[in-house]
Amino acid sequence: MRAAEGPGYVPGWRSGLIVALVVVLGVLGTALSAVALHESAHRWSKVAFEQKQDLITKMVMAELGQYGVTLADLSASMGAQPELDESAFAAITGPINSIRLPGAVAVSYVVEARTGAIGGVQADWRRRGSTGLTLTPGAAGTGEHYFPVFVRTLDGSTPQPGRDLASITPVGQVLRKVRSDSTVDASSSYRPADGGDVAFTVAAPVRDRGGRFTGWVTMTFRGRDFLGEAVDILGADEVAVKFVDVSADPPVTLVSWPSPARTESRLRVARIGVPTPGAPHWMLVFRPTERLIPASQEWMARGAVVIGGVLTLLLACLTVIVVTSRDRALRRVERATAALRHDIERREMVEQQLRIREEELVGFAGVIAHDLRNPLSNVIGYSELLSVADQGGMTEKQQSYLTRVRGSAALMQRLIDDLLGYATADNATLRITEIDLEQLVGDIVTERLDESGANATVEHIVLPTVFGDPTLIRQVLDNLIGNAIKYTPPGRRAQVTVEAIRPEPGVCRVEVADRGIGIPPGQHAEVFNAFTRAEGSERYPGTGLGLAIVQRIVQRHGGTVGVEANPGGGSRFWFTLPVSPALPVEPAMPAASEEPETSPRRAA
Repeated sequence: MRAAEGPGYVPGWRSGLIVALVVVLGVLGTALSAVALHESAHRWSKVAFEQKQDLITKMVMAELGQYGVTLADLSASMGAQPELDESAFAAITGPINSIRLPGAVAVSYVVEARTGAIGGVQADWRRRGSTGLTLTPGAAGTGEHYFPVFVRTLDGSTPQPGRDLASITPVGQVLRKVRSDSTVDASSSYRPADGGDVAFTVAAPVRDRGGRFTGWVTMTFRGRDFLGEAVDILGADEVAVKFVDVSADPPVTLVSWPSPARTESRLRVARIGVPTPGAPHWMLVFRPTERLIPASQEWMARGAVVIGGVLTLLLACLTVIVVTSRDRALRRVERATAALRHDIERREMVEQQLRIREEELVGFAGVIAHDLRNPLSNVIGYSELLSVADQGGMTEKQQSYLTRVRGSAALMQRLIDDLLGYATADNATLRITEIDLEQLVGDIVTERLDESGANATVEHIVLPTVFGDPTLIRQVLDNLIGNAIKYTPPGRRAQVTVEAIRPEPGVCRVEVADRGIGIPPGQHAEVFNAFTRAEGSERYPGTGLGLAIVQRIVQRHGGTVGVEANPGGGSRFWFTLPVSPALPVEPAMPAASEEPETSPRRAA
């Protein structure tokens, strides 16, 4: 029985162990899911609590700002009166009501009077319409008294003008402060002399048209009605809120909006100062409740336990089925693996054969190019000898034939040089030395200008020193500069610029720009392929190998090469070289031809 066991055989105790492991993992996953849902509900309640804080705080600040704007408007209207009297005061304060400003109980116009001038002040304001006004000074140690001479109540109570506000310390302090600061400010909380609810006063200075201080306009608020029901509506029993005056010792709760729900113990009570100018002593206190978390969130954890248990049971059953069918699956996998391995081996053989063929083609090209050089040199030599030795014995037609022979031989010489350079570009030894690009480009430019009959202008800005194989780098620059001169439309003077930049530390980017015929945008990458000529370059001589040789040489040096359109016309070829000798040494290659590069690189 044991001998019949195959690679896919699973003993009974192992199957039981696998099923038990699945059950344990299922239970563990269910527990973790329940915990995660519980924590998610907690995070959700924390976010909801912060949103409630932000919403209520913004609403309170907006209401306080409205109170300040209203009081500033009243101050400006009263200051604009030539002489404020009872009728003007009533008209100005008429639109004010406790619905528009929840918690406001009275609006007053307050004037200052020194102890010896109380009688005169009283007579003056009786004349202005406050007929029953009686100024009753309090015990003001400074001799200053602040009397409300016009009072309009907003809660239906009886107005009581003439009481000295200097006897209420917080009110006296805020009146003196707003007079000196010319701002709207609020007093600390206080309890009125009649023992009513906690209140506070907001005051603004009144100045006439000339800027002279004339008095104050004040608005008294009852704490328990302050801000109305807006906070209670926004809280929605999810948070309990208190508006506290923390300048008192101990702090005084001006108004509270309680919630019947129990406190959420996992969240901390939040305290946010109200950053309203003139009221830095106020604070909002938020208490989170359990209603921040919807009931559905509480049941999600329990549902996760039930669902997780069911899924664990189903998964255990499925595991039993999978384990019993494992042997068949393994056999199918082994057959598929064997077929895949055979396919991979076959592909590797094909790739190896292709590499061998490529190496043979490269070697063949090199051998052909090398073996053709000697007979071609003889053709060139004898044709030049005939041209020199001719003393007028050849006819004009014979001279034309000889010229064609020499031109074709020169073209074949360039083609052979390019083939040999392309065939050996990948396996030549790099003789790395320091290269002065300034001197190297200068030598190439001198040679090129002599060849082109000075029909070209080549500018090169001061070039740096790099490291590379001098012969190969000369071939790269000679090809690029030669192309820039060659691919210039007939009748136009070639304009070439050679410059270098440092795009990053340790790298030099050499650029050769011209004003030639250019390269179509879609062929910028193709021109570096062997035997490829760009559209529009057909009427110029070339083999299609020069730029391919340039690319191989630059890549051997660890750099990159590319081309882009030159703003204003033409092309801008570039390649990168290292500025430090960090390149490997490889097998040697013969020096490339010094002939101009003849690959296609331009388009009309």
